[in-house]
Amino acid sequence: MKRGFYTIMAAQFFSSLADNALLIAAIALLVEMHAPEWMKPLLKLFFTISYVVLAPFVGAFADALPKGKVMFYTNTIKFAGCALMFFAVHPLLAYAVVGFGAAAYSPAKYGILTELLPPEKLVAANGWIEGTTVSSIILGTVLGGALISPTISASLLSFDMPSFETGIDTPAESAILVIAAFYGLAGLFNLRIPDTGARYAHQERNPLRLLLDFGHCLRVLWRDKLGQISLAVTTLFWGAGATLQFIVLKWADVQLGMPLSKAAVLQGVVAVGIAVGAMVAARFVPLRGSLRVLPVGVAMGVLVPMMTLVHDLPVAYMTLVLIGALAGFFVVPMNALLQHRGHVLMSAGHSIAVQNFNENLMILLMLSLYAVLIRADVHINWVILMFGSFVALSMVAVMRLHAANQRRFDSVALIGQVRH
Repeated sequence: MKRGFYTIMAAQFFSSLADNALLIAAIALLVEMHAPEWMKPLLKLFFTISYVVLAPFVGAFADALPKGKVMFYTNTIKFAGCALMFFAVHPLLAYAVVGFGAAAYSPAKYGILTELLPPEKLVAANGWIEGTTVSSIILGTVLGGALISPTISASLLSFDMPSFETGIDTPAESAILVIAAFYGLAGLFNLRIPDTGARYAHQERNPLRLLLDFGHCLRVLWRDKLGQISLAVTTLFWGAGATLQFIVLKWADVQLGMPLSKAAVLQGVVAVGIAVGAMVAARFVPLRGSLRVLPVGVAMGVLVPMMTLVHDLPVAYMTLVLIGALAGFFVVPMNALLQHRGHVLMSAGHSIAVQNFNENLMILLMLSLYAVLIRADVHINWVILMFGSFVALSMVAVMRLHAANQRRFDSVALIGQVRH
């Protein structure tokens, strides 16, 4: 891999680490405010709204400037959203600002891979990026849980600056201050990302034309026989993954009797599995063989309901690691295929924006449904059963669509072709 790739990985790691630690700290803020239980999944929903609303515009923005600069500017917006939590801004609104920055950050983060690397290295690169991202999720959730734990928060709050009142009086506030420093560190790495030299045609600035152009890109990717399969899988994965974050927290409370500071570790356990699956896929699944991993998605959906039978912590660890490993193994090749196909059909930034729109629209829908179920006081085990069944049946439907496509035209033969 080129040296700049590792700088991208470092910038992504620390920015994502802060995002995930901040989610736990924001949940702790809601607890301190005595907010209702159903409001917790709304944090992720507010974070995700920007991905959907800004999708027609962020692709053009990512392609208008060198992507390292885009990543720096948008990471600064994340830092600002984090800082808003100190100024009596409701956690939902402050985390929405962080989501605004993340929505514009993502097309640059993934789009630069197609500029920097040849198609045959995209699966490996995605494996490393997903492994790095998942590592940041592991450490971020663990970090967030640790920072709000009684022992560490008491140590942080004991620091005193003479003649200066910080206004930091709660565990969540002390955690947010530490998390802000990680956004700052990510910004330093963003400044070191090299300019790939890739330049695109003048980007449209008229909002209406941007919407029309985005609609065209959306239709192109969904009509493409390879694009529609990989897009369907990644859309399902990210919607399911975001919902699983909150399912695990609720499940740990109800099934295992774990408080938030300890339940956050279980989110990290799922992420360990995803990292393992992602690395195995990066090592053994070539781009041309990416579609052969589709049955693994069905297996993951079938395994999820097994969580309802778990009451023992070691068994919980093994179950969650296995679920994560299956998820990581099937999504990394699909993500690489989608990036490659999007790059062939359109520019890098635009294709990633289309991907983000679909994936985050699914996150909004699934989190909204989850919040409704929690508001209706549906037992978490029934939620898990419905969740696993939905994932398994959806993956079966995707496999049937791919088989139908192959009967009409050998779309797999298109993998690896580049745009001329």
